[in-house]
Amino acid sequence: MAVSKSKPKRSKKATKQSQVKTPSLSIKEQLAQKRKATQARKELISTLTTVIFVSLFAGLIAFLVSDIKTAVPVVLGIIVICLCYKYPLMGLIAFLIYVPFGGTITYYIGNSPILQLAKDAFYFPALIAIWQACRRQNLPLIVPRAIRTPLFILLGVCLLTLLFVNGAQQFSPPDSGPFRQANNGIPLGMGILGLKVLIGYLPLIGCVYYLMKDKKDFLFISRLQVVLILICCGLGILQYLLLLTGICEGTRYASGDALFKATLEARCYIGGSLVYSPDQGMIRLPGTFVAPWQWAWFLIASTFLAFATGFSDPSIIWRLISLGSMAGIFINAVISGQRIALVLVPVCFVILLVLTGQIGNLKRFIPIGAGLAVLLGIAMFTNPTVVQERLDSLTSRWEASPPQDFIVQQFEDSLRSSDSILGNGLGRATNSARTLGPTRLIETYYPKLLYEIGIVGTLAFLALVSTISFVAFKTYRSIKNRNLRTYGAALWVFVLFISYNTYYYPLDVDPVAVYYWFFAGILFKLPEIDKQNKEDANPQQKINKKRLQLKL
Repeated sequence: MAVSKSKPKRSKKATKQSQVKTPSLSIKEQLAQKRKATQARKELISTLTTVIFVSLFAGLIAFLVSDIKTAVPVVLGIIVICLCYKYPLMGLIAFLIYVPFGGTITYYIGNSPILQLAKDAFYFPALIAIWQACRRQNLPLIVPRAIRTPLFILLGVCLLTLLFVNGAQQFSPPDSGPFRQANNGIPLGMGILGLKVLIGYLPLIGCVYYLMKDKKDFLFISRLQVVLILICCGLGILQYLLLLTGICEGTRYASGDALFKATLEARCYIGGSLVYSPDQGMIRLPGTFVAPWQWAWFLIASTFLAFATGFSDPSIIWRLISLGSMAGIFINAVISGQRIALVLVPVCFVILLVLTGQIGNLKRFIPIGAGLAVLLGIAMFTNPTVVQERLDSLTSRWEASPPQDFIVQQFEDSLRSSDSILGNGLGRATNSARTLGPTRLIETYYPKLLYEIGIVGTLAFLALVSTISFVAFKTYRSIKNRNLRTYGAALWVFVLFISYNTYYYPLDVDPVAVYYWFFAGILFKLPEIDKQNKEDANPQQKINKKRLQLKL
């Protein structure tokens, strides 16, 4: 009797919970949603009609004045800029999609320095729209609040360098002698571009924070990134197979120094410059990016992002897809010939297992770890020569030039070359500014900052990234939901690693120059998403408070 009475009680309770979780909309609310959707559709059609007409008219003028190669970028540029300004969330998503394919697209359209900045056509219109909305509602664009003081200090030092160092180089260039012509370039232009490279993408934190409204948006972005990683890794493997089978020659038939230099002439359908001289043991593949170094850092950064989704996504299907993307990352770390990727990808994976606590989560660690081990074991068993060649190359390079000695040497060179406390000028060691004037190649990040903005600016930047890392740690520790907490922990480790990494300069180039700020914004939003989940699960305890609303 007791058992028979308890069954209907549980069924009633389950019915009540299901009713709470899936509340039905009234007829009035359904009609309001339909009207809103209809209005949005009409507005989209009207916007598209106007933008296409204006862009075609401008393209026609550009074609008459110049040629079709000028007209096509003009048409596409106007369409992209207008739509990203009108729909900033879609603009940022398009920006995130474009970044890993930018190198490939650039060389298909035409090799031009302007095309290297094409991704900013997605970013800056969206940024302007969000900034205007923030001004209307008295909301800060720079979030979280704790990073504002170090940011303003860094910005102040950079402006002083721009004014007194780059400005002096522009208007009072050094005397090069009676029979020599000074080759000083455009120092102010270099300074502006150098400042944009340094902190130009920092507002992405605020953009992502405001535009990612709920868990649905979060899952969409995290899963989208996994798909992008999977596609890029697949294309990277395809590139290697095309070179291996001889469909692309690479540099195997070059002579002399050309056997060891990445060149655009050796390009193999995807990405940009590469080296493929297997007889010399020299392989450096660019994947979908402009240069091999960028591909290496894409693989390193993707380790954190694929790990985050693989261990935190609520769907087992997406966890399996993330497993495939991680396998692709490991395979490309071997075949790309990038020693730093070969070292850091497995090291970062192990660090993530320890710092996020997933090594103790046997239910998820064992299937993912076993699956990854099987995939990598098959790849290594079928290609033992390739694996051995990469390990031998790594060992010989480490013995010939230990990274720690190289970094110390770069610091010493930058200290000797700094004539002013404000440095030698913004952009003077920034690779993308070389078209505006002579630049110095410094292959480590903080010595590069030391050369450009001096010791004061370098310390200010360190204070900024240290504050971001500390706030990121506090943010992820405040998350209660286990899945969101795992994702936040992985992003915190990524932010921490990039903040203090000085080998090479990933914060200056794609994709890390974008991913660092973009995914920091996602991390800072996770506690609010966690609170929304709790309120949705317990609507009776929901606190009536004013939610962030942006009319964009």
